[in-house]
Amino acid sequence: MEEKIKSWKNDLVFIVISLIVIFAIHNGLKIALHTDSPLVIVVSGSMEPVFYRGDVVLLKGVKPEDIKIGDVVVYKRPYTKYPIIHRVREIEKIVLNGKEELCFVTWGDNNPAPDPYPYDGEILPCVPQEAVEAKALLVFPKIGLIPLEIRERLGLT
Repeated sequence: MEEKIKSWKNDLVFIVISLIVIFAIHNGLKIALHTDSPLVIVVSGSMEPVFYRGDVVLLKGVKPEDIKIGDVVVYKRPYTKYPIIHRVREIEKIVLNGKEELCFVTWGDNNPAPDPYPYDGEILPCVPQEAVEAKALLVFPKIGLIPLEIRERLGLT
């Protein structure tokens, strides 16, 4: 009986230490990479064959003026639950709220057309700079499949 208690305590300590390490790594990445979401799981096939569903992408915060054509960026679109990760195809300048801003024409490598962006009651043909959160740095293939599957089975997607 004593061995079972000791084993149970060791398992609990391992789990607690693992959670602390994961939390520390995640927060360290947030600081080092200048983004609130340093890791995202790809949830669709829109970027195949570059990223597949279940891949985890490491992101870095980026200034709009540092984004180039060909970069893969992550942005939030109104009324969507998950951030979108697509490639920049063109960079335009538009006037929003009386101010000239950069606007990025994006679409997935596996999509036939650019992403529309709802903004203030209209649809923009590009993603405004304020919506872009980060740029893709590195992909970890398929390691997000299990969490993605769990979220889907629990109805969290």
